[in-house]
Amino acid sequence: MKAYNVINTRLPRVDARAKATGDARYAADLSMPGMLCGAMLQSPLAHAKILNIDTSAAKRLPGVRDVVTWKEAGLVRYGVSPARYDEQVFCSDKVRYVGDEVASVAAIDLETAMEAVSLIKVDYEELPAFLDIQSATAEGAIAIHEDFPGNVSAEVHQEFGNFEEALKECAIVRTDTFTNKRQDGGFLEPQACLAQYDLNGNLTLWSSTQSVHYVQRSVAMVLGIPVGKVRVVKPYVGGGFGPKAAVNAMEIAACLMSRRTGKPVKMVFSREQVFLHSRARHQFTHELTTGVKKDGTIFALRNVCHLDGGAYSSFGIATIYYAGSLLGAPYKLPNMKYDGYRIYTNKPTCGAQRGHGGVAARAGWEQQLDAIAAELNMDPVEFRLKNMMRTGDVTCNDFNMSSLGMKECLEGVRDGSNWGAKKGKLPKGKGIGVACGFFVSGAGYPIYRSETFHSTATIRLTEDGGAVNLYTAAAEIGQGSDTILGQIAAEALGVSLDDVRVHSGDTDFGVDLGAYSSRQTLMSGHAVKMAAEDAKRKVLEALSEQLKVPVEDMDIAGGVVVFKKDKPDFSRLRTMYIKEHRGWEDQPSGAELTFREAARVAFITRGVIIGNGAYKPGELGGKYKGAAVGTSPAYGCSAQVVEVTVDEETGKVTIDAMTDAHDCGFAINRTNVEGQMQGSLSMGLGEALFEEVRFDAKGRILNASLGEYRIPTMLDMPNVKTIIIESDEPNGPFGAKEVGEGAIMPTIPAILNAIYDAVGVRINELPITSERLFAAMKEKQKK
Repeated sequence: MKAYNVINTRLPRVDARAKATGDARYAADLSMPGMLCGAMLQSPLAHAKILNIDTSAAKRLPGVRDVVTWKEAGLVRYGVSPARYDEQVFCSDKVRYVGDEVASVAAIDLETAMEAVSLIKVDYEELPAFLDIQSATAEGAIAIHEDFPGNVSAEVHQEFGNFEEALKECAIVRTDTFTNKRQDGGFLEPQACLAQYDLNGNLTLWSSTQSVHYVQRSVAMVLGIPVGKVRVVKPYVGGGFGPKAAVNAMEIAACLMSRRTGKPVKMVFSREQVFLHSRARHQFTHELTTGVKKDGTIFALRNVCHLDGGAYSSFGIATIYYAGSLLGAPYKLPNMKYDGYRIYTNKPTCGAQRGHGGVAARAGWEQQLDAIAAELNMDPVEFRLKNMMRTGDVTCNDFNMSSLGMKECLEGVRDGSNWGAKKGKLPKGKGIGVACGFFVSGAGYPIYRSETFHSTATIRLTEDGGAVNLYTAAAEIGQGSDTILGQIAAEALGVSLDDVRVHSGDTDFGVDLGAYSSRQTLMSGHAVKMAAEDAKRKVLEALSEQLKVPVEDMDIAGGVVVFKKDKPDFSRLRTMYIKEHRGWEDQPSGAELTFREAARVAFITRGVIIGNGAYKPGELGGKYKGAAVGTSPAYGCSAQVVEVTVDEETGKVTIDAMTDAHDCGFAINRTNVEGQMQGSLSMGLGEALFEEVRFDAKGRILNASLGEYRIPTMLDMPNVKTIIIESDEPNGPFGAKEVGEGAIMPTIPAILNAIYDAVGVRINELPITSERLFAAMKEKQKK
């Protein structure tokens, strides 16, 4: 492997000091002179007609500066995908879930705004609330959206190969049903924003978001402002995991009220409002039928999926495709049939969450594969290895495995966990399980139909050559992208990370589609690498003119100019630099020409040196309907082995050990890769064992707080053994690809398979609470 100076190291994060010392400012920390505070009125009913909205008392309250409803906001529809624009800023005809937005207030302080909200009177005519798929699709059910009778938000039907014919060649055919539960993103920072509309008609929105680009477009469209007059800035963000990847009504309301009042308007979600806004994990029910030949070859899969989508579409049009397409790998599967149905219900809207669309499907299928391996009397690891895809393979649904270290991942966790010495040999109540996972390295297409670049980047060198400024609209949301992009820029330019200042998360810095679908290392990284190489080329061209050395005979590495042949006399350039900087104590010296000197020469002869980069994928995937969802320039993969202890008296599950291997193509920052792996495992553990958003019979959330909605803590997590696999992705910058989401895929099924190994019970419904597992063990004893 080639040696690098900056990447493939364990450099500390560029934002570490600010976060550790409290200097980092999040959206809720921001304030401006004359700032107003905003509050929202949200529906107390799950489904009702709006008969009248009376805001007169709220407007009369001293300190109130604005009250807005649909009459002021208009009826422009928006959402995530133009194919499913079904939201308005405020409801006009009816409300569709408890928490649906009805009105908003801006006042001199939050207390006044909240009091004004309480004074708004809304007359409702309550309608039947459909809180599950069965009631929403029952005969005679009222349409939650008039455009979608039957309450089917979206449906997908795909077949690759011939499933029915393939089953005739199978010795084992097994059907199982698997259900997860709706989950919350569990990020620590609630959504918050601050909007300012200035006297020149320019709108600036600071927001806790994963995508400044998509928020910019949505705000401009809904409010009728030219995109060029809308600037969206992302401050520090305390986690996103998917639910912050699209615009929300609070952001648009703040912008609207700022425009109307001429004052900055700040709004912050409460924790309950985070749960009500949701846009997190769907509830999926998968019916999976798998056919396997006598020799253990996986030959056919049918997947019938129903998604409880909540009141609006959000990312659901993509979710329903991912729920089927992501099972096309990492195993060789020639025949796959998928039928998916996303259903509107009168609950908060579901959207994208880590491992978008594929987590429940992967959990159900990997558990089923273990059951089939047992019927074949094959070791689960060997069964998977027999069917594993390799680099260069193409799935039945046209995903190209340009790199795939899946075999190495599985062998890594097998050996790293000492699988052979433990499987089938552990004492009663202890078990070990394995599973594999697979995910995209960035969505291959934008959410809206466009030929736009997915990422742009700009490198600007300071006039003295002492610093490198990287400008990107990419979103650092806690996952470490600023550090990764800074390292890529430093390596490509030939300087140290300390020389690079990363400026990110601002639409004024360019175009970047944001932090979702595990895209930024590959896509934003490509743009940054191109920009750095462009800047380097310009520096070397200027140097070539001065030293009469061909550009191709020079390079920059480690902060100095590398002459590949004879070193020229550069004393004149050094003397010039030193004369310009009399009094400076850090004058260049030694036998090497420094980057500072070279960059200064470039500035003097050419002006400000700016490097530009822009990336979008080439042609991807198949031509069938829905092929755009799931296609990617590259795919990450992972394998996990989990060891558990089950208390047979209570059903309590303790995770004893986790061994995780992930193919990230090439690790730009090894510590950051391990952190993403560990974070995914923690999140998967929570979803497996105890996370569930619960509702009462009226559609009200029962556990809308982090005190009652349990997420994992360090006390729940065992030590994790992480194994980095590097398959050198040809479509990634320096060979890198995703790690942010794919690592969650095997966690839940590895836990499920370990529990079966421990107590002989397969659980087909999440979460695996002590009560659920204890009841299953008792049922097994009866049988």
